[in-house]
Amino acid sequence: MSQPSINLHGAVDLSALARPPQPAAPAGAATDAPIVVDVTEATFQETVELSMQVPVVVEVSAAYAGGPSAVLAKVATDFAGRFQLARVDVETSPQIAQAFQVQAVPTVVAIVRGQPVPLYQGDYPEEQLRAVLEELLRVAGQAGVTGTVSGVDAEEEPAAPEEPPLPPLHAEALEAIEREDYAAAADAYRRALQENPADHEATAALAQVELIIRTASAGGLQAVADAEGAPLTDVAAHLAAADAEVAAGQPQAAFDRLIAVVRATAGEDREEARKRVVEYFEIVGSTDPLVAEARRNLASALY
Repeated sequence: MSQPSINLHGAVDLSALARPPQPAAPAGAATDAPIVVDVTEATFQETVELSMQVPVVVEVSAAYAGGPSAVLAKVATDFAGRFQLARVDVETSPQIAQAFQVQAVPTVVAIVRGQPVPLYQGDYPEEQLRAVLEELLRVAGQAGVTGTVSGVDAEEEPAAPEEPPLPPLHAEALEAIEREDYAAAADAYRRALQENPADHEATAALAQVELIIRTASAGGLQAVADAEGAPLTDVAAHLAAADAEVAAGQPQAAFDRLIAVVRATAGEDREEARKRVVEYFEIVGSTDPLVAEARRNLASALY
């Protein structure tokens, strides 16, 4: 396949898709824009305007023909912003394809200073593709279009600031968890709560660590089987079963079990069951719909 001759006088009329391009930026200027971008008829004007500063390579493709070329995208990235690759889906943006007089997909055309530059049809091997693009950049340079794109979308939201470091006691607890010393982790979270009783993260983490400690010696889901048929007044059996259910990802079963215990008991037994349900709220998360429902059911059982 022979390499096409590149010039700035293509026969394609872009006037139906774009206003007259704006004046060019200073030669060599960098523009905050992505290296590879998907273009539609609604955004094509921006592509034409960018071509006053940076050469734009337009790839017209279709899903039924394999979609955009991974090789072309790789080469565009390798050229490090010396041109922008604008990808067009012929099925969703037929007017762009019509303006470029596309006869088959894929078709690749460049735009330099608002003028179309026919490049090639079909799939080019990477080596030949690089040669075509180097020639395009040479011609664009002669036309004074030597800008670059930075690879950053100007409309992107700024990167989120780095998270602040963990409080010392939280960091101590996490280190203990990593070495599976859950008793030490629980102790660190308790000390964090002594310093700041409103530390909700420490409250939730302590509840999770204490659940791990309890279930480690409770035989897992065997506790559920052991509680089968036990009276609701056998608080210890139902607490162990509820722990196993939460650890197994069945918080609804645990809520139902212990709220039933709350209804059937009084005094210290009732309070112990209530406190365990509240701990589960911390573990599951206050925004979970199961927690909202369980809170209502617990309030009804108490009052």
